[in-house]
Amino acid sequence: MRLRSRFRLVSVMDLSISTDRTSRDYRRIERAIRYLEDHFQEQPALDEIAAHLNLSPYHFQRLFRRWAGISPKRFLQFLTVDYAKRCLDASESVLDAAFDSGLSGPGRLHDLFVNLDAVTPGEYKSGGQDLRIEYGFHDTPFGRCLLAATPRGICWLSFPESEDVQDAIEALRNRWPEARLLERPESTASTLAEIFPEDPNAVRSLTLHVKGTNFQIKVWEALLRVPFGHMTTYRQIARSIGCPGAARAVGSAVGANPVACLIPCHRVIRNSGVLGQYRWGTARKKALLGHEAARLH
Repeated sequence: MRLRSRFRLVSVMDLSISTDRTSRDYRRIERAIRYLEDHFQEQPALDEIAAHLNLSPYHFQRLFRRWAGISPKRFLQFLTVDYAKRCLDASESVLDAAFDSGLSGPGRLHDLFVNLDAVTPGEYKSGGQDLRIEYGFHDTPFGRCLLAATPRGICWLSFPESEDVQDAIEALRNRWPEARLLERPESTASTLAEIFPEDPNAVRSLTLHVKGTNFQIKVWEALLRVPFGHMTTYRQIARSIGCPGAARAVGSAVGANPVACLIPCHRVIRNSGVLGQYRWGTARKKALLGHEAARLH
């Protein structure tokens, strides 16, 4: 456990969508993606997907374009194994340079500067004793989230699958069992606006206050260097942190990421090009990757 680590790392995110309507839109988009997951081999037509959502093809197409900026057909092209393999091949040299320099690669839309502040050994052991954590539930372009922050930075961003808010809060409490949790959505709302700004050209600087082992922190650092719209693999992350044989352990660290989106664990896929599992649901992972690819292209 490092005593205290503070890193000036660069990540990239352009999720600048007004959240008042897109969170509702996302729930339908997620249903569409899940339907496609279940019926992928049948290659359902637009009419069939729209019918599953109880929408006309015209309204479904319009809804999808409003949320993703492109047609459903084009969006799905970014979620195929072939596309993922091409992306991995094209990304390898970019990612190597990014890992070496600590900077994101070319083709970015704008930078989101993330300071990663790890807890001290004493704070790790105490479980957050005497620490005040404010939290709130908010709508985002990728569904409802639970956002929490300490006085030193964002410590939690999750997309609870359960409708039971207590389950989501308990997950946060398990991470910081001795901390004082206070529901303050009016406070975390301002932080959310920095994460998902309405101005796509906004330059933001956010601090994350995370609790993890030395190995987990190294993995999360590496994730912060993966450029917007690119994908990497567990093996590549393992190599970048000097542990080429630790791909499985990297997978565990990726799965333990406490700050979704900002530490972009959704950009890690399997060597085969299969997108793989995601802590906050495979449909959401596909939505994040497809959305990034659409904006990059």
